[in-house]
Amino acid sequence: MRTEKFQVTGMTCAACVAHVEKAVSALEGVQDVSVSLLTNSMMVSWDEDRESAQGICQAVSDAGYGASPSAAAASSVPDPKAEREALEDKESPRILRRLIVSLVLLLPLMYVSMGHHMWGWPVPSFLRHNMLTIGIYELVLSAAVMVVNQRFFISGFKSLIHAAPNMDTLVALGSGAAFAYSTAVLFRYAYAGGEADYYFESAAMILTLITVGKLLEARSKGKTTNAIRSLMDLAPETACVLRDGAETVIPAEQVRVDDLFLVRPGERIPVDGEVVSGESAVNESALTGESLPVDKAPGSRVSAATLNQNGALTCRATRVGADTTLRQIIDLVENAAAGKAPIAKMADRVSGVFVPVVLGIALITCVIWLVAGRAFGFSLARAVSVLVISCPCALGLATPVAIMVGSGKGAKNGILFKTAAALEAAGRTDILVLDKTGTVTKGEPEVTDLLPAPGVTREELLAAAAALEAPSEHPLARAIRGRAEAEGMDLPPVEGFQALPGHGVRGTLGGYEALGASAAYFREMGLMPEALDIAGAKLAEEGKTPLFFSLGGRPLGIAAVADEVKEDSAAAIAELKAMGIRVLLLTGDNRRSAGAIAARIGVEGVISDVLPGDKEAVIRRLQEYGKVAMVGDGINDAPALTRADIGIAIGAGADVALDAADVVLMKSTPADIPAAIRLSRRVLRNIKENLFWAFFYNCIGIPLAAGALIPAFGLTLSPMIGAAAMSLSSFCVVTNALRLNLLNIRSGKGDGKHEPCALPDLTGFSAAAEEKYNVPVQAQAPEEKEDTIMKKIITVEGMMCGNCQKHVQKALAAVPGVSEAVVDLDAGKATVTLSADVADKILMDAVTEAGYTPKACAAG
Repeated sequence: MRTEKFQVTGMTCAACVAHVEKAVSALEGVQDVSVSLLTNSMMVSWDEDRESAQGICQAVSDAGYGASPSAAAASSVPDPKAEREALEDKESPRILRRLIVSLVLLLPLMYVSMGHHMWGWPVPSFLRHNMLTIGIYELVLSAAVMVVNQRFFISGFKSLIHAAPNMDTLVALGSGAAFAYSTAVLFRYAYAGGEADYYFESAAMILTLITVGKLLEARSKGKTTNAIRSLMDLAPETACVLRDGAETVIPAEQVRVDDLFLVRPGERIPVDGEVVSGESAVNESALTGESLPVDKAPGSRVSAATLNQNGALTCRATRVGADTTLRQIIDLVENAAAGKAPIAKMADRVSGVFVPVVLGIALITCVIWLVAGRAFGFSLARAVSVLVISCPCALGLATPVAIMVGSGKGAKNGILFKTAAALEAAGRTDILVLDKTGTVTKGEPEVTDLLPAPGVTREELLAAAAALEAPSEHPLARAIRGRAEAEGMDLPPVEGFQALPGHGVRGTLGGYEALGASAAYFREMGLMPEALDIAGAKLAEEGKTPLFFSLGGRPLGIAAVADEVKEDSAAAIAELKAMGIRVLLLTGDNRRSAGAIAARIGVEGVISDVLPGDKEAVIRRLQEYGKVAMVGDGINDAPALTRADIGIAIGAGADVALDAADVVLMKSTPADIPAAIRLSRRVLRNIKENLFWAFFYNCIGIPLAAGALIPAFGLTLSPMIGAAAMSLSSFCVVTNALRLNLLNIRSGKGDGKHEPCALPDLTGFSAAAEEKYNVPVQAQAPEEKEDTIMKKIITVEGMMCGNCQKHVQKALAAVPGVSEAVVDLDAGKATVTLSADVADKILMDAVTEAGYTPKACAAG
């Protein structure tokens, strides 16, 4: 299946969009097609074995329009200048020139037709009281206006010939009918005299007013692509590469992977890369919206378009051309704008039949007034008013302009919506599921507490702990070493280092035996003072991991390590709850740790002890309660992100092309989650406003133009007023969408009230909640199996006490496939219940690694 973007020419309104989509959808092999009036583009997915790009272009051509593959699709190397020029507003200058000429011709026409006839303004003597001369004068000027605006007639009648009438057809028929009727009246007057009721000024005024509307619309539409153009402007045109030891300046698009390039202070980075040498602070606000600069050193990643501030950097190119972060962001914004949100389907269905229906209403209007005894001129004027007041453009622009502005607004703030459907779906979220590690927490363990024993200083405790943990590669050991390095400590060497699986580490420092261990092992060794035991238990209840240290048989104290909660996690979750969204925590962590984190950040429920592969099933279950958004890192949580109604990848950094996620948050901050949902809701609200006014305008305007109020109030709507109303309707829709640029997505002001959905019953996932937490903390319950559950009994030697019993039980319970482990200390046996087939050797190895001796393993 191939997906490609095409540029489409000749479209003027939503009816054109409907006709192009219908023509391409009819092709065999085309799976999906989405046409955007705003960007004059088309996204098509098709089977290459059954259809070709040339065939798609031919189908569009046969429908009366033009199509060609976009520049980006035609070349693997993007041409920044060509793409930038493609987004330039070239239409407005052309329309402006037409408008100026039209006004120059229209003013003398209106002076005579309106000023002289209605108010008696002076005119040359040859025009006074000479209806034939006045008719010829008005015919010439109105014909000139029609020639200047001939594109309405060419496009309108061309579409009519292809049985696909559009807005230009309505304008051409309305103006043409007024001109043709007036010309017939002129010839009749020249031949037989009588009354001469001309509508030449209406024919010319209709075209001029529609041109005014087109100019306003074109300029407003041009502003909607400002976000994309501003992103393109960030990319530097040249790069300074190092080749053969010399600096060479080349176009940025010619940089290749593994090229070395130099970035001086004040310059923008040309491509994505990795710092080889140098240190500097880089402003990444262009990509992430984060105003604070980020320090860069050898090994750090840098992204194209970011600004190097104060030091020279030598970098190696890792991603160039279409693969850079900036290019992917631009593509995401463009594709979102070219796509179509589900809410637009109603407008599409209406647009597909809108123009034929309007033509029918105009014809019926004329016939009804003729039957009612009105003059043909009056009846024709009502029909022309119906034609020119009808506006399919407003319907066609209602959704895409809001999507374009919303996508651009998000990109400027580091929030990337991959599709228009994602931009709509995010705002409908009822339940938000958060992964814990790396989402609400920093993802890296840190030392949170240092509690020295009496007579021991904090520095002594940290130095001994860091020195003892130095040879270990365990994440907790790295956290302790990192804390000592941050404080600039010189660590003494450790001798005879020994890892104690499941217990801790041992070694010799300064000739004394040093120990770093868990609370259970510390007690088993007889080193645990009561005060340290109580302090350690309290730290464990807070979700931290306490590590106990001793030197020469003397307790030194506790170093507590935990994955710290991000500073803005609690505020973000409070904001989400205020928006009426249920917030749950989904994690593979144990119940105690997850519950402590949940209590700190204020989530409404926790589902813990969940394996990565089981998260998708949890999301599927939650979808029974409402629309579910899953927030994760986009890699380990890929199945859950895909299953959710909306997948949000947080902290993706430079890797923006995560396939599993629908929304990518460039910054690693939970604050962007409510911002993304708020932006989606405002865009959705804006679309609804646009659609309402577009439908309301046509529902009110068409009957009014047809003369529905004449019998009751005697009110009529001239064709000129109808044309003026039509010209302003699209402008109003686009201007309303541009208001999104003023939205502060970080502020909850104006969020309105959103009723939350029912809180999911989490007891289906786990055991009852622990009372010590203020949230319903849950642990996953094993799924019931229809087949027989297997049990195995392992004979274990070396267990001496209750702590030994717990160590063995914990070691066996951690084996994948073991759903339950029960250890009988007196019998020296462990009984394991298996949810999957587990080899005897694996179970016995787990006991060995825990520090005990397995003697036998048999089926229970």
